[in-house]
Amino acid sequence: MASIDLNSDVGESFGRWTLGDDSAMFDSVSSANVACGFHAGDPSVIRATSAKAVQAGVVIGAHVGYRDLAGFGRRFLDVDPAELADDVVYQIGALQALAATAGARVKYVKPHGGLYNAIVKHTAQAQAVVDAVKAVDPSLPILGLPGSEVLRLAEKAGLRAVTEAFADRAYNPDGTLVQRTLPGAVLHDPAEVAEHVLRMATEQRIMAIDGTILNVRAESICVHGDSPGAVAMATAVKSALSDAGVSIASFA
Repeated sequence: MASIDLNSDVGESFGRWTLGDDSAMFDSVSSANVACGFHAGDPSVIRATSAKAVQAGVVIGAHVGYRDLAGFGRRFLDVDPAELADDVVYQIGALQALAATAGARVKYVKPHGGLYNAIVKHTAQAQAVVDAVKAVDPSLPILGLPGSEVLRLAEKAGLRAVTEAFADRAYNPDGTLVQRTLPGAVLHDPAEVAEHVLRMATEQRIMAIDGTILNVRAESICVHGDSPGAVAMATAVKSALSDAGVSIASFA
């Protein structure tokens, strides 16, 4: 693979609370999944994050999620699909306006946390996300897990479906992510993460938590910005890819 997109979840600070080092992450990634205020972020954080992304030459995407600040959007919510679709439209619109103040456009949509995991199999919620994106701008790609309902429905609706893998997360043998509450679900060692990503980018393979090798072709790889040691992991990934002759460039 000549190039790969590296994305990171950013803009997840809120009010007086700071989470992650977005500016440092922008030195390594090509796409920024900016929180839209429902699971994290606020108008000032969103605007400042958008400006930093523009300055770093990083593409901006809408990181939409459940309306769940207390749970950081990582809990499943049994939301009516029509309400969920409206929530997603609202979040994309908020980021579009705030990004515009920095002279940028929102180029894609990536669901967050509990919503991301739910729409791997939850057809009604997956359709709600697809309907929302199509209603706002049918040219916006959607990032999702390979084989997920949301990507299947996105393609069916004529939207671009972008497959994503995770640099710092462990996988089950069926290709889903190991639940964060389980041991070994989140990877922390920069060398291990870099090896994980190299396998994804150069071999289109992922080693599951039980040692099973999965064939997965990902157009984008996520390095979470809120993980402990996130900057060190992103730096190690960037260096490893460069050494292997793989450039980093946004898919959008």
